[in-house]
Formats: sequence, C-alpha cells, structure tokens
Amino acid sequence: MDEVLDANNRPVKELDRIDRNILNELQQDGRISNVELSKRVGLSPTPCLERVRRLERQGYIEGYTAILNPQFLDASLLVFVEITLNRGTPDVFDEFNDAVQKLEEIQECHLVSGDFDYLLKTRVADMSAYRKLLGETLLRLPGVNDTRTYVVMEEVKQSNRLVINTR
Repeated sequence: MDEVLDANNRPVKELDRIDRNILNELQQDGRISNVELSKRVGLSPTPCLERVRRLERQGYIEGYTAILNPQFLDASLLVFVEITLNRGTPDVFDEFNDAVQKLEEIQECHLVSGDFDYLLKTRVADMSAYRKLLGETLLRLPGVNDTRTYVVMEEVKQSNRLVINTR
C-alpha cells in the first residue's frame, strides 16, 4: 500500500483511538474548548491541542463552521435537480463544472452514475425564486440538455457527520 502524505508531503500518521475520539467530539461540537475536549478524550490540554493541530495539518479537519437555520434566512425551499448534459463536445463536463462553481445558490453538485449526469442541491426562498434560478441560470449552464426537479416536502434527516470507528 502506498504511503499517504499530507499537504506538506509528510507521512500521515495512522489514526489511533484518541484521534478518532477527538474527531467525533469535534464533529459534535466544533466550538468545544480545548480544555473540555481534552477531558472528554482523556488527555491533558497541551497534547490534545497538538493532536488537533496535527489532524488539521493532515487534512482530517478541513475547517469549522456554523450551522445556520435556512427558515430564518429566506432559504426555506430545498430542491434537488437532476442535470443531463448534451455530450456534443468533449469539454462539456469541464465547462459545466467551472460554471457551477460560480453559483452561490448551488450548495452541492455531484457527478453521478445512472440516467443523468449531475445531482444538484439548492436552497431558495420559495418556488418563484426556484423558477427564476431554473429559467435564468440552470438551463443556461454550458451543455445542459435536460433537468428534473425534486422539491423536498419534509427534511426527515440532515447530517454532515461521518461515522468514525472509535475502537
């Protein structure tokens, strides 16, 4: 197996139980103090902070963020959109990827296998705002041949947490 390197081309240390516990705790509460985190994982504060910084350097932790309530911020309509591209040119995927990167309304864009090419996730204020996004933006993206829209009626579960084995 090839050696895994971090962003600075240093070997990435395999995660031990304490590293995994740190990651689990930070997923649950990214604002936890280092002192509290160290208590929860059974370390003193200095080695705990050193581990957190190493996990950040190695790319296990990409950042910290606040989870905002879309209901309060005029983004209560959650919509998934299937995109099928016209494959007339070999660069169509790259052109679409570049264009979608510039759209703040698109929260996620995934190239998928199956009957369509991309699955987009967007949040907008209401159906009128979505119709505008679809007609004025999505249908005009490079290579778009067809779209299908799925409006979410109820969010049953939403999580960004990863399952981390702590054994």
